Amino acid sequence: MSGSLPDPAFLSVFDALIFQKTAERLDHLGDLPSWFPPPGLRQEADLPPEQLVDRSFFLQHFLHEAREWWESGRTGQCKSGLWSEPALFGEDVVLEATAVRHRSLRYVILQRFGPDILPIQPLLQKAREEQLSHRQAVNQHERTEARLGSRLAKSEQERDDVMAVLDGLGLGTIMLNANRDVTFISGKASELLQTDPARMIGRTLVEGFPWKPADSVRVEEMGRLPRSQRQVVPVVMDGKNHSATALEVEVQDDPRDPRKTILLLKDVSEMEALRRQLVGPTQFHNLVGKCPAMRAVYERIGDIAVVDVPVLIDGETGTGKELVARALHQLSPRHEYPFLPVNCAGLTDSLLGSQLFGHKRGAFTGATSDHEGFFESAEGGTLLLDEIGDMPLPIQTTLLRALQEGEIIRLGESRPRKVNVRVLAATNQPLQELVDRGAFRADLLYRIRVARLRLPPLRERREDIPLLSTAFFEKSRVAFGKMQVLGIAPETMQRFLRYSWPGNVRELQAALEYALIHCRSENILPTDLPPELCDVFPAVQSSPLLKPNERQRILDALAQTKGKRAQAAKLVGMSRSTFYRRLTELNIAHEESSI
Repeated sequence: MSGSLPDPAFLSVFDALIFQKTAERLDHLGDLPSWFPPPGLRQEADLPPEQLVDRSFFLQHFLHEAREWWESGRTGQCKSGLWSEPALFGEDVVLEATAVRHRSLRYVILQRFGPDILPIQPLLQKAREEQLSHRQAVNQHERTEARLGSRLAKSEQERDDVMAVLDGLGLGTIMLNANRDVTFISGKASELLQTDPARMIGRTLVEGFPWKPADSVRVEEMGRLPRSQRQVVPVVMDGKNHSATALEVEVQDDPRDPRKTILLLKDVSEMEALRRQLVGPTQFHNLVGKCPAMRAVYERIGDIAVVDVPVLIDGETGTGKELVARALHQLSPRHEYPFLPVNCAGLTDSLLGSQLFGHKRGAFTGATSDHEGFFESAEGGTLLLDEIGDMPLPIQTTLLRALQEGEIIRLGESRPRKVNVRVLAATNQPLQELVDRGAFRADLLYRIRVARLRLPPLRERREDIPLLSTAFFEKSRVAFGKMQVLGIAPETMQRFLRYSWPGNVRELQAALEYALIHCRSENILPTDLPPELCDVFPAVQSSPLLKPNERQRILDALAQTKGKRAQAAKLVGMSRSTFYRRLTELNIAHEESSI
């Protein structure tokens, strides 16, 4: 073989594209594999295989890496890792390139894999490398076990070896029987779950796992899906004695018995921390958003919550005023006491007065017993008066006294009662205009707006729409049992971004729930949306979800992951195919080579 080309007849047994790299050219060797030309090139069937490189940004980049590897003089092989070329090969095709050297000859081998290799490939590759490093010890162990003739002991030792490899890779392993009872938990899984294994054996997912019941339901639902539709389930566990742990749970069938299940747990806390550094915080006490306007709201909530004064929360219908009120309560010294919301719209004077302040038996027709109002029920806590602009004027007068004196009088009584309640008010109306028209008391307005918070409408924070959509989608698909729906199509997200959202966040949530109910495919399509969104045409630009600083975000992600693009794609929240396309569109290949 020294300095000579391999026999083409020998190369034809491999179902792969094999190229020889010379100083100036890349020449194809042997026969074409069964999968070439791919669907994306079949109309150009006479296209030489060498031209495939011109069509693949990833192959071009890998040849640059292979050139450096060849010139380094290192032995062995240089692998690209798995990637896909949807435009050429289709969504379910996974490729891997390998660079090898035989004396002065250099080769590139391009292999094709099916979609089932993608979820388990990292685990197989790492386990294989670990196994090779311990092969001598394992072989010796197998010879010893053969001499002893104990198949049971051999099986147990092999299981221990596998568990040791998985633990060494940072993967926790849990085995479930056909009834979804825990039959085995590895040491690493016990460490990740911060629990005693003995307390979990024989218990179900819901009973035995120290995460939220909703997460157990999501894991169970994922196990019922076909393997090709399964995804990792993100779980966040609140730390008992340290910070919270972010886990990814992968659901696999037991190869020995498909009725049984294997759960693989991986700690991704460090990855989540890196992602948060790149994209910033996206959630604050059930409020979702990271635009500048929402970050300002979060800061003001933190400042106002600890000061025991009335607060006026102003915003359009559906912007999340009650969520803000709950956040103010949870962050306040009153968080251990009740939080009670009451809607002031649509109630008569007597009914609203009775609800707020209570009444004595016989105070009005139908008052058959003494009644405790919201002010007394919320003693020590927080009372939210929603839509306060609709409160009748007589009740406004009584409310003003309650705020000024800290006492209320039940309807039908004359004795005042002391109350200790913090009052929050919310409105979607311009209260100052109501004051000017005589529909709202000026002194009450001054009393309730000691502190003020304005919530921006959704049309002023469009960059948060993808975050909100994803949050509502994940929550609703579990609640509706639609785990076969995997995501939101890009063209659907474009419609979300162009719509005016008069109902704000509440309307967005309702639109997603409507779409999930009607969705019959793997992704929510524009045809699944409510009628009012069907007339919204998608944007012309190629990527409406991008921010002006996306180029720098991608470069930062590549720097954080030392050029590992699959990890960088996760950090910025893109699929790998989208990430590679954006590398080309943003002309990042040159900068990436210097990272």
